[in-house]
Amino acid sequence: MTASEAPSSLLLLLLDSRSPAGGHQHSAGMEAAVAAGFITGPSDVENFCRGRLRTSGRVAAGAAARACRLALADAPAVEWLALDLEVTARTPSEATRTASHQLGRGFGRLLRSAFADQGEVLAAMSRWWQLIERHEPHHGVVLGAGVGLAGGNPQLAARAAALAGCVAPASAGVRLLGLDPYGVHAMLSRLGPEIDRVAELAADELELAASSAPALELLADVHVLSEVRLFAS
Repeated sequence: MTASEAPSSLLLLLLDSRSPAGGHQHSAGMEAAVAAGFITGPSDVENFCRGRLRTSGRVAAGAAARACRLALADAPAVEWLALDLEVTARTPSEATRTASHQLGRGFGRLLRSAFADQGEVLAAMSRWWQLIERHEPHHGVVLGAGVGLAGGNPQLAARAAALAGCVAPASAGVRLLGLDPYGVHAMLSRLGPEIDRVAELAADELELAASSAPALELLADVHVLSEVRLFAS
């Protein structure tokens, strides 16, 4: 990677998991899986992350890559809406859609704050944001847009989305099961090559993948009805 291809400081800031976009409030299905007894230890967390990566993670990565291309091309609002509706069609669980919308809104607020003094960027956003916001933008779509607006490329957008799909449940697993955080990060590093492969595949696909994880969708709808929850999803 050359200096000109390296992510900017602004882009790294937007993708930082400690940003105020609300990701720390979501477990990406990990809490529901733990409550159901499917996840009891580190190996289960790794298998969960790998399965999520290959299914919903691939969809999110593809959506982020395409959204990045739309942002770089300053595409009309109708193309953004079409992409967002494609993601909705691949997210059957109402609870999962709601979580994705919440994360999308949070990341959208982060973008508007980060680019508050950059009139040209805000003008580009305004041409599509109002329409897509009325339809509750999905997280992957807004994430990809942010990467494009910050000077990144579709491959980086896909990688960021794929990584986020693993980091969120892994981090939640640390809190829910009292796991060693260093061990969990070692697990994520082992997943690194597969995260890159999934991202590369998703970024190159002409059509958005329709990979699904029915058990996760069902668990999400059960989790949202739980009286005691540590995470929103």
